[in-house]
Amino acid sequence: MSLLVAINGWSPDEWIARFRREGGPLPIVDARAPFDPASIRYAAVWKPTPGLLAGLPNLAAIFNLGAGVDALLGDRTLPSAPVVRVVDPDLTGRMTEYVVLHCLDRLRRGDRHRAAQARREWLADYQPAAADVRVGVMGMGVLGRDASAVLARLGFRVAGWSRRGEVVPGVETFAGAEGLKPFLARTDILVILLPLTPDTRGILNRGLFAGLARDGALGGPILINAGRGGLQVEADILAALDDGTLDHAVLDVFETEPLPAASPFWTHPKVTITPHNAADSDPQHICRYTLEQIARAERGLPLENVVDRTTGY
Repeated sequence: MSLLVAINGWSPDEWIARFRREGGPLPIVDARAPFDPASIRYAAVWKPTPGLLAGLPNLAAIFNLGAGVDALLGDRTLPSAPVVRVVDPDLTGRMTEYVVLHCLDRLRRGDRHRAAQARREWLADYQPAAADVRVGVMGMGVLGRDASAVLARLGFRVAGWSRRGEVVPGVETFAGAEGLKPFLARTDILVILLPLTPDTRGILNRGLFAGLARDGALGGPILINAGRGGLQVEADILAALDDGTLDHAVLDVFETEPLPAASPFWTHPKVTITPHNAADSDPQHICRYTLEQIARAERGLPLENVVDRTTGY
């Protein structure tokens, strides 16, 4: 029994060394070197080369080392072994920190005060109370539920939208296509924590932005996308910012990453950019989570957080 580590775009050497430190007697196999496909029982991956996993006849489980599984599920040769997504308290906490940080920054007029400081101006600006601001969270999985609960405790008026209508105490719930319009109509800050699926690709478009509240205490709708870049139509975001449909956009993810230097987002006065680090988790936590799941499986216990391939999350 071996664990194959197959990583593209990160630092494979560091991950392999980490798994070897933490894995005890479990053999750790580097996908970049020759190996016996029949010896592999588990695979820990991030954007593995398409077709790689199809050649592993004894594969029992695939562990996706990042939060998004869309790239993995996009491999049409992906074998039928269960795909396990990362659900880690460290990752969840960091995402909640990111969402709360930017909601509070918009509430407390952070951009206006930074601009005033650059002008050496003492700006006594009106600041609404959290209770005057309506936050809407699209995507009520583990990340969305945690962020919503914290925002509600801070006093924001929080609502959540999801396909099934997950319930969080103190958070208004909307569900499905019929719930989307009223959800948007009561939202001043729109927080996106959706997975990328065929149903959600391109959902952040001009039509959706036009449905956001226009009577809020912040002067205009705010978009915070910490989900996936494929959710957003970037030309529509720019157009909505330019014509006032959106007042500001906080973007952690993009259609092309790293964001090209020529992108107009870099210099747009109504855009805050972060480099896809909203939920940059401690790799040690993710490594230990994966090994704990393998230990569960070896004891005959069911794997946790298995992806439903029909929904994509």
